[in-house]
Amino acid sequence: MAESSYEKGKGKGIEAESKPQKIRFTLTSTKLEVLESMTSKLVASAKKENLTVVGPVRHPTKILRITVRRSPCGNGTQTFDRFEMRIHKRVVNLICPAEYIKKVTDFTIEPGVEVELHFTDV
Repeated sequence: MAESSYEKGKGKGIEAESKPQKIRFTLTSTKLEVLESMTSKLVASAKKENLTVVGPVRHPTKILRITVRRSPCGNGTQTFDRFEMRIHKRVVNLICPAEYIKKVTDFTIEPGVEVELHFTDV
């Protein structure tokens, strides 16, 4: 087993021999303000721990549109309603050991925001 050593200023009990990983956070939401605040919290907490941060990368907004007929029976004037839902997406990449994830994500996730994590070795 690897022995754990305490690093000064880096947190207690984190192993020095752990390999750095590329951790990709994918944040998706229909509410832009909530998504931007969550992304800024994530980046700020990662920079506070002196981690390598790439992003946030803004992906194109996906717009889902649906057009429906107003009249339920089909008679009368031909009037339509148009509805749309916008899906916003942000990607943040961190290069750090996996033990730092708990420290970086130490805030509450707002309702309506989906978070996906992908781990790859550097």
